[in-house]
Amino acid sequence: MGRRQQKPKPRVETHRVGRRIRVKEVRVIDANGEQLGIMLTQDAMARAEEANLQLVEVNPKASPPVCKIMDYGKFKYETAKRDREAKKNQKTTELKEVKFRPKTHDHDFDFKTRHIRRFLDEGDKVKLVVQFRGREITHPETGRAILEKVIRELVDVATVLQLAQMEGNRMNMVLAPKPQRPGTVKPKPPEGPIARPVAPPPPPPSTDGEDDDEGYDDDFDDDTTGLDDPDADAAN
Repeated sequence: MGRRQQKPKPRVETHRVGRRIRVKEVRVIDANGEQLGIMLTQDAMARAEEANLQLVEVNPKASPPVCKIMDYGKFKYETAKRDREAKKNQKTTELKEVKFRPKTHDHDFDFKTRHIRRFLDEGDKVKLVVQFRGREITHPETGRAILEKVIRELVDVATVLQLAQMEGNRMNMVLAPKPQRPGTVKPKPPEGPIARPVAPPPPPPSTDGEDDDEGYDDDFDDDTTGLDDPDADAAN
């Protein structure tokens, strides 16, 4: 036996049109948006037919109901198009996951922190995971230190949605975008690697034969260590 063919579901209309409008009187708006006042439903339908249009009930809860003379097919098409565009532009929040290790290097930490910032700027939540291996689980404070460092780096864009907690050999924390006050503009994060301060160069050697102790920096090595001082030899 062949499969029984299913009948298509009947189309459900969201508006009453034409003779489906059962009330005696309606308030009418013409195709140009002008108010025509209250009139008999039959007279309103006659006006719509004269213009090759339909009488559509747009506000059934009013007293009397409000009807508009329009091209109902065009109206449905434009309404469906607007609904599709609104659904397409609707942002769905996702939960991103970023993993760290208790001994994550600075370069890897900065790389992952930039990704977390981008996720938060896009409106997503982020689940931070510190993965422990072997005996690392005996020092959970290292994982907590990593998560606290992430929070300090992202304090301007992140708020803690779920505090750090252990689940097996993982420590988890969930961040959410920080609500922005109306009228505030987010500062753009710096692009590329952050410039590190450069140590000042050592002072040039003295040309007058005398030692100049002013401005001496203990962080720099003394290149004269181990050399004989002729003045000291003469004195001896």
